[in-house]
Amino acid sequence: MGALLAGLLIEREVGIETVVHYACRDRNLLGMLSDLLGAAASGLRNLLIVTGDPPKMGPYPDATAVFDIDAIGLTNLVTRLNHGLDPAGTSIGTPTRFVPGVGVNPASPDLERELRRFAWKAEAGACFAMTQPVFDLAQLDAFLPRVAHHGVPIIAGIWPLVSLRNAEFLANEVPGITVPDAVLARMRRASVAGKEAALAEGILIAREMVAAVRERVAGVQVAAPMGRVEVAIEVLGG
Repeated sequence: MGALLAGLLIEREVGIETVVHYACRDRNLLGMLSDLLGAAASGLRNLLIVTGDPPKMGPYPDATAVFDIDAIGLTNLVTRLNHGLDPAGTSIGTPTRFVPGVGVNPASPDLERELRRFAWKAEAGACFAMTQPVFDLAQLDAFLPRVAHHGVPIIAGIWPLVSLRNAEFLANEVPGITVPDAVLARMRRASVAGKEAALAEGILIAREMVAAVRERVAGVQVAAPMGRVEVAIEVLGG
C-alpha cells in the first residue's frame, strides 16, 4: 500500500497524526505533484521526503525507477506549494500547509557530500531531518555541531537490534550505517544465551541510545524491526 493512502487511513481510522514517507523513485514530477495536491486536500501535512533506493535493492529488481527529481528538488516543490505556486510558478489558489522533513546520515561514507546535500535541503525549506539508525554516539556528536547552524531540528533514528545476525548484517551489508565493535560484542555475548536474550540486549541497547541522545536532538524515531511493532513499543517503555 502506498504511504499516502496508509497515512490517510491511520489518521482517519485511528486518530494518530502521521509522517508520510515519500520517495522520489516511483513517480515522475507530474505524478508527485498530483499526489501532493491530493494529500493536501485530504488533510495530510507531515512528509518525510527521500530520494529513494534503486529498485534493484528491493524484492522487485526488474522494476524501473523514475527519479525526475531528488529529495532536494521535491523539498523545493513542497515549499513552492506552501507558497501557493506550482512548479511553473502558477497559482494553485489556497497554499498547502505541509511540514516537509528530510533524511540525513551522520554515518555517510562521504560525509562532506552529505553535509552539502543537507545544506541544500535546509535551504529548500526542510522543517526537520530524520537520521539513519544511530548506534555510535561519538559519530553523532561529531556530526551535530556541523549542521546546527542550519536551524533544522534533528530527529535521531533508533533501530532495536533483534539478533546478532541482524547486527552483523547492518554492520557489514548496509552502506551508511555504523555499528561499533562494542555493540557487536554485546550482541555476540547475549546470543550465546539464545534468541530471547539477544533480543532483550538489542532492546536494552536501543533504550540506552534513546536516553543518551535525548538531550542532544529534537526527538527520536524508533523503528519496528522486521515489522515487529511490539519491539519498538518496548523500547519506548510501553
